[in-house]
Parts: sequence; structure tokens; C-alpha cells
Amino acid sequence: MSLPPEILKKVKLLEINTRKLVNSTFAGQYHSAFKGQGMTFADFREYVPGDDVRSISWPLTARTGKVYIKKFEEERELTLMLAVDVSGSVDFGSKDYFKGEVITHLSAILGFGAAQNNDNVGLILFSDQVEHYVPPKKGRGHIQRILRDLYYHKPKSRETRIASGLEYLKGILKKRSTIFLFSDFDDENFGSALRMVSRKHETVAVVVRDPCEDEIPDLGLVDLHDPETGEVLTVDSSSPVFRRAYALQMKEQMALRERELRKAQVDRIDVTAGEDFVDPLIGYFRKKNGG
Repeated sequence: MSLPPEILKKVKLLEINTRKLVNSTFAGQYHSAFKGQGMTFADFREYVPGDDVRSISWPLTARTGKVYIKKFEEERELTLMLAVDVSGSVDFGSKDYFKGEVITHLSAILGFGAAQNNDNVGLILFSDQVEHYVPPKKGRGHIQRILRDLYYHKPKSRETRIASGLEYLKGILKKRSTIFLFSDFDDENFGSALRMVSRKHETVAVVVRDPCEDEIPDLGLVDLHDPETGEVLTVDSSSPVFRRAYALQMKEQMALRERELRKAQVDRIDVTAGEDFVDPLIGYFRKKNGG
């Protein structure tokens, strides 16, 4: 498939901007946070004071007359799944970036961090249905392909059903994996599906919001466009009554979202579009590593 030059340019620029952060900070944090599936024997070496005596190879020690210990290496072979909401509501932003752009940047950091640790990375894009699936593979070239898909994919639907993506993942992921679920979580009834997936897979909900969604500023007469239904409503945003009603409705929606996430009992990262969105990701990994 031939991609537009502007998409390839975006992917290259994003990789350049991401590489320094991944190399200097993130790859080590990622490696420490997500342990491998176990330990496998690698080699023998001579014992030195301080080594764990339980690692001594007594048969080899008896044959050679010198004390040897067994060396083990971590079996990583991890799978990182990026589950990305591409519904209409992520195509919004009041500051420098739309929510969807923030998600793409965070996906790049995670993807290249995983690639540097030789882990498999996969992608699923969902709206109210599964839109696109990229099976997990290794390598920087594979991450570039995932970023191209994130930039280039044109969703078939504008609506949201987070459970559809989670149910699909539950069916295709046979081995324990790590799932980063990116969404603004403007949805209902996803808690049960999220809880079921998290029982088998390490799951992190990345909640990406825009500050303008919670309180509308005084802009006079404005057209409010619902990105998922296409409905347009003209309102007087200078009206204190309207702004209070709007804020109350958003507060109720937020409370509903919070209940669903609490019921799911998964790890969580809160990201605000228009603010530094890298710090919350780094902060999560530092906390997970005990920092």
C-alpha cells in the first residue's frame, strides 16, 4: 500500500522526537516494570564471595575442584498490545494536540521502548467495532508500521463501544500480555469487559481528556458538534445557566466513567491533552518500579 508522503514524514518525525526520550529514560523504566515470564539457564561461572550459594552447581564443582555457580537470564518474550480508541470523540483538542494525536505520541514511546527490549508489539483500533488489527511482532520497522496505521486509518464508525475491543483481545490473546488501553472513556458499560480482560492480562487504562470538555468557556453563540452522532446544537455559552448545566452534565458523565474504571480495578494513567503528556507515563513507570 502506497502511503502519502506527509504520513511518512509524520512517522519519521515522531520517531526522531521519541528516540531520545526512549534511549535516555524510558527503555530502562519499561524493562524494570514488566518482568519476563521466568528465568532460563545461560552459563556457568566461578563463584565469588557474595553469590547465592543456592546457585552453586555441585556436580561441576566436584568434577573441576573449583566452585561454580549457574547463571540465569530473564525470559522476556513479552507481548505489548496497544488498544486504541479511534471513535469521533478522540478527534478533538482545544490546545496544541487533539486527543488522538496525544494517543499516537504515547503509543510511539511505548512501542519503541518495547522494541528496544526486544518485545512483541501489537495494535488494535476500535470504535464501536474492531476497526483494525496488527498481530504482535518485534522490531523498529514493525513499530513504524503501527504508527503509519495510527496516522492513516480512517475509521468506519464514529461511535464508541470499548467492550468490543476488549472482547476481541480476550479472544485472540492466548498468552499473558500487557495491554495499554487508550481512550477518553466516553462510554458506558465497559467495566465488566475490562475486568474480565485484566484477570488474565496486565491492563493499564490510559485516560486522555481535554480540559475544554469539562467546562465550556464564555464564547458567546457557538455551535457544539457531537463528533460521534454528527448532531450540531447552537448554544449561548455566555449564559451562566447554560454553563452550569453543561458543567453538571459533564460532572455526571465523569462520575459514571470513574465508577466503571473503579469496578474494573486496573492500573490507570490520567493524561490531559494540551499539557505535558509524557510526565504521567513516566510517573506511572517510576511508581510501578517503586520510585
